[in-house]
Amino acid sequence: MRAEADVELVVLLDDEGREIGSARKASLHHDHTPLHLGFSCYIFDAQGHVLLTRRALGKVTWPGVWTNSVCGHPAPGEQIALAVQRRANDELGLRVEGPVCVLPGFRYRAVAADGTVENEICPVYCARTNTPVQAASDEVMEWRWVSWNELRRAAELGWPISPWAAKQIPLLETALKAFRQRLNGHARRSRHDGDDSRAFAALDLPREGPLPRR
Repeated sequence: MRAEADVELVVLLDDEGREIGSARKASLHHDHTPLHLGFSCYIFDAQGHVLLTRRALGKVTWPGVWTNSVCGHPAPGEQIALAVQRRANDELGLRVEGPVCVLPGFRYRAVAADGTVENEICPVYCARTNTPVQAASDEVMEWRWVSWNELRRAAELGWPISPWAAKQIPLLETALKAFRQRLNGHARRSRHDGDDSRAFAALDLPREGPLPRR
């Protein structure tokens, strides 16, 4: 994975979010990290639990920190939803169903304890999976399925979780509720024309239930 990162290109953006070029990921993050395009994804299982991952100690930014299911950067010209599926497979060994963008305009800047800066326009996706986690050890050192309430509490505390996830989670909860209302209306309108709304199941707020074993 580290060798791939040496040649991986990241999309650079201007302050309006327009693409202005690309840069090697390996040289991107420092104390003056330029604005670039990323993504975050929250992956749910069939019981409505969300996958929380702990970043490997070898990661350049926020090593050892718990965060959302998967993050990454689309390559130049790559559709973000396809990049979500690619990184979920590379990092977690997961096949994810229909990533849906829930927070398209999310943007953040954060400074780590060592001075490294993250500076991203970072659309936030939700997806579902029915496959077991097979995490790459150089990307993810720990993982677990958690209830939505546990995730919310981590975000409220702030320190146990990455700064981007702490900002995303309350926004995500609000957006999921709005999307569910819109999609319920869409499903009612489409009920008689053969439309299949199952792809939107990831937008339903997670149900509380017993946590599966790691």
